[in-house]
Amino acid sequence: MRRLVLVTLACGAAVVPAAAQAPKLDELPAALKPAGLSVYLEVPATGVQIYTCGKNDAGAPAWVFKAPEATLSDTQKKQIGKHYAGPTWEALAGGKVVGAVKANAPAPEAGAIAWLLLDIKSSEGAGVFNQAKAVLRVSTHGGTAPAQGCDAAHAGEEARVPYTATYLFLK
Repeated sequence: MRRLVLVTLACGAAVVPAAAQAPKLDELPAALKPAGLSVYLEVPATGVQIYTCGKNDAGAPAWVFKAPEATLSDTQKKQIGKHYAGPTWEALAGGKVVGAVKANAPAPEAGAIAWLLLDIKSSEGAGVFNQAKAVLRVSTHGGTAPAQGCDAAHAGEEARVPYTATYLFLK
């Protein structure tokens, strides 16, 4: 039987978005600077990063990334879409895009998932996300794989680790 593990911070609180604004493109690490593109949409996300207890490349038990699951909002905190495996960004009003990681950089905040630059590999329908040529994941909080709890006795279990991020859609 698979057991679901919800991982929270040491104090037991869920991850909440910081009040800080997303960085400007010229403030990004060099690997993440998108050549010739500009931000047309800033999308805060709140959700979980899902990990499965499996085996790493060396065959040792390890938490393996499975997928994100997040609610996407506009800057006034009104839900506009969802983010899930693919990675996919789907607008409630229609249209979705799927990305592929082009580059990554460590998050400035300890314990936060990496910042990413993703190219758009497919686009379906027409909507606010479909104009994107690339997506940046920045301003991340939380979301890293659990440090413990994965061993042979827990194989197949999932850990849902709270995270927040800002997705910058570029064209």
